Amino acid sequence: MKEKKQGNPEKKKKQGFLTKLKMNKELLILSAPGAVWFLLFAYLPLFGILVAFKQYRLSGNFFESLITSKFVGLDNFKFLFSSGDAWIILRNTVLYNAAFIILGVVLPVIVALLLNELRNKGMAKIYQSSMFLPYFLSWVVVSYCVFAFLNPEKGYFNSIIQQFGGEGISWYTEKGLWPFIIIFMSQWKGIGYNTVVYLASICGINKTYYEAAVIDGATKWQQMKYITLPLLKPVITILLIMAVGGIFKSDFGLFYQLPRDSGPLYPVTNVLDTYIFRALQTNGEIGMSSAAALFQSVVGFIMIMGANKLVSKIDEENALF
Repeated sequence: MKEKKQGNPEKKKKQGFLTKLKMNKELLILSAPGAVWFLLFAYLPLFGILVAFKQYRLSGNFFESLITSKFVGLDNFKFLFSSGDAWIILRNTVLYNAAFIILGVVLPVIVALLLNELRNKGMAKIYQSSMFLPYFLSWVVVSYCVFAFLNPEKGYFNSIIQQFGGEGISWYTEKGLWPFIIIFMSQWKGIGYNTVVYLASICGINKTYYEAAVIDGATKWQQMKYITLPLLKPVITILLIMAVGGIFKSDFGLFYQLPRDSGPLYPVTNVLDTYIFRALQTNGEIGMSSAAALFQSVVGFIMIMGANKLVSKIDEENALF
């Protein structure tokens, strides 16, 4: 008997692909708007990376200018490290973000645990809304509110100090105070949002765990220690990995608007983003700003991959991917 001829494998593969498309057409239609959004606003703009390697000069539309501009290789990246303040700028950026990452996990988790234990749920919602409100305020608005407290002449704090016989403080020239002010204001503005994320995770925990713990005689502290925190671990780990990716990026408004761009405070408030902005104001080189942004993105990507690799070795189940 002659063996039956096998069908064309390419044709079978194509038919299998079409079958899968038909089976998942509803999901594909639902995901289409998101895919189009990412294509238009996330992937097409990637061509702008070329600006980081060119001496960009506007000579028409964007693409025409991109083609005609002179290619300078890595020269645009040199300005990041050519300044005498490069070490100070990178140090400030990394140390501030390290503090934000640690406090951005510890404080919201503590507040979320406390809010979850409040018996009066009406008051819990009021506290939650009150903490969430600053998140929606612009740093411009916040900077004016802070200035009302720290104004060297008529500020609220100096008025209190003078009433007790002390001398007013020139807040916007005291470098030693501003690391604490910046960290405090950053947490004040962001703690509400982060708390909501963790509180939502806590509310999703199965209540039967707590009921079983109460039957076994567990205290509130033991319930938090052995039930809530372990079940929050995946969320904390994922948010921590994502936060590590932004360790070379800074909130521009926090470091530029809040200190009111005070020159004497540059040694403690000048970070990568503010340095790039001032450099762009001075020399107008868009290529240099693009190079700095690309540097931040590449380092952030490496940090995320490294942090995820480290987490996967310690606890593979809680890794991001």
